[in-house]
Amino acid sequence: MLCCICRLDHQVRLLLPKSILANNLITSLLLSALRLTLLSDDVIRKILTSYRTMAVIGVSRDPSKDSYRVAEYLKNHGFHIIPVNPFADEVLGLKCYKSLLELPSEIQRTIEVVDIFRPSADVPPIVEQVIQLKKLHGKPYVVWMQLGIVNEQAADTAKKAGLTVVMDRCMMREHRRLFPEK
Repeated sequence: MLCCICRLDHQVRLLLPKSILANNLITSLLLSALRLTLLSDDVIRKILTSYRTMAVIGVSRDPSKDSYRVAEYLKNHGFHIIPVNPFADEVLGLKCYKSLLELPSEIQRTIEVVDIFRPSADVPPIVEQVIQLKKLHGKPYVVWMQLGIVNEQAADTAKKAGLTVVMDRCMMREHRRLFPEK
């Protein structure tokens, strides 16, 4: 069974001329725009106002990397960040953990959103860890795959476990867009 986004992707591909489909960049941009319209601003706004504790999977120690900049932005805007990277001891002055399951239990039970900066193919085992935490602690509530990260199988698995899923969207961009600084 295909999820609604997959069905729409398929329908859009059937309607597009072959000349456009031949250009993977244009097709990717069109399908990304389609995904963006399916998740309302109200849902994104609720996530960004209701949940303050986020595990950032794949956060980099390198300040020039997107994952670092997004985590830094969120931290500077009042979010509690829990960095997860098996190759780092500390990021943004915070202790870094190897995986969600290696977090101390008292930290695991505080996570509300899991923000993923890993390749799409790496997402399913992360979602499995999120589901394990949800079974243990009743949280997290949201799996957020950053801009360029799409994994329909993992999204479907997460949704079946009762998680809200955001794909192919930058949390920092969404926060800036919905809550512009004055």
